[in-house]
Amino acid sequence: MTSAKNTNETNSTGLTHFDDSGQAWMVDVGGKAKTRRIAIAGGEILMQPETFAVIETGNAGKGDVIGIARIAAIMAAKRTADLIPLCHPLALTRVNVDFIPDKEKSTITCTAEVETIGQTGVEMEALTAVQIGLLTIYDMCKAIDRGMIITNVRLREKRGGKSGDWHLP
Repeated sequence: MTSAKNTNETNSTGLTHFDDSGQAWMVDVGGKAKTRRIAIAGGEILMQPETFAVIETGNAGKGDVIGIARIAAIMAAKRTADLIPLCHPLALTRVNVDFIPDKEKSTITCTAEVETIGQTGVEMEALTAVQIGLLTIYDMCKAIDRGMIITNVRLREKRGGKSGDWHLP
């Protein structure tokens, strides 16, 4: 059995989760300093105007769609390491999830801001929160609109860590 290297170096392709022989491994962050790290991700769900109206008026038979989606997104951020095999379990210090409805476009935009003081970033936690928040809206409304589209899910900003700050151009 081949063992993967145990350093913070990248392989010859620049990917951090594979060694030079292509074996997957969990990145060693043990030697990294703990710093404040923040990631902001966002995405949206497009729906029929009738579906949007049901959510907006609170008439969904399953309850407060946005409130439940917010809780689901926060829970997802906390459980990211259980879902993504090579993510480190992190002690999150803050998770903020916002939903912004746009009646004209029949869309709801989800933004998640996740923070920790740790040795690795929280980009995956923010992205996971957005995906699960939007999927929860889909789940709660699929009986009336199976054609909803989840789109534009992406990292918008990250702050902290060795690689520094990054903002979506």
